[in-house]
Amino acid sequence: MKPLTLDKILQTQGFGTRKECRNLILHGAVGVGDEIVTDYQVTPDTANLDFTVDGASWRYREHVYIALNKPAGVECSRRPAVHRGVLSLLPDQFTLRDVQPVGRLDHDTTGLLLLSDDGNFIHAQSHPKRHVSKTYVATIQEQVTPELVAQLSAGVKLSDEPAPLAAKARQLDTYQIEIAIDMGKYHQVKRMLAAAGHHCVALHRTAIGGLTLESLGLKEGAWCYLENEQLAQL
Repeated sequence: MKPLTLDKILQTQGFGTRKECRNLILHGAVGVGDEIVTDYQVTPDTANLDFTVDGASWRYREHVYIALNKPAGVECSRRPAVHRGVLSLLPDQFTLRDVQPVGRLDHDTTGLLLLSDDGNFIHAQSHPKRHVSKTYVATIQEQVTPELVAQLSAGVKLSDEPAPLAAKARQLDTYQIEIAIDMGKYHQVKRMLAAAGHHCVALHRTAIGGLTLESLGLKEGAWCYLENEQLAQL
C-alpha cells in the first residue's frame, strides 16, 4: 500500500478537504511527535501515529468505533428533523469522515449507542440476521408482574410480524423490567410491552452483546473509542 502523505492523512481523519489540510500544515497547525511539521508531502508511518492539530492530540485510526451514552432528546440521524442530531455530541471531524449511528435509538430512548465509519461493521452489527443481543431497562406505567415476565419470555404477537416475538425478561424493580432482544425490529421493546398490555414510559439501553454501558463508565452524553478488546465483546 502506498504511504499516505500528511495532508491525505489529515483528510482521512476528517480535518477538511485536501487543500484545507495542506493549509493547516503550511501554517504550522500540525505536529507529529514533538515537532511541528510544515511539509505536507512527508509520509509518516500511520501505525500508532499520534499527531496534533491546533494543539489538540489525535491518533490515526483507519476506522473509528465509538460508544456513546445517548441522552434523551437526541435524534440518531445525520439530518435531524426536530431534535438535535447525535453527531452534535461528537467532534466535527467525525461528521466529515462520515461516522454514522449503528442502528437507531428513538429520540426519547437513552443509553448505549455505537457509531462508526466502517460500513462492514455497521452492517454486521445492525442486520437482524446476525442476532446481536441488545439489553434494555424499561420503566412502565403499571407494576411489573410475574405474568408480564412470563408473557414476554413466551412471546407476544405484533400486528406486522408473522410469528410471536420473545425476549429474555426479568423484573428489576416495581416499575422496571430488563428486556433482552436479538432482532431489533422497529420500536420492538415498546411494541412488545404494548402488546402485553403495558405502557413504556422510559427506555434505556444498557448493553450490546457482552459490552455494557456500566463497564465503559460513560456519563450521559459522553463518548469513547472502542478498542479491540471491547469490540470483541460485541
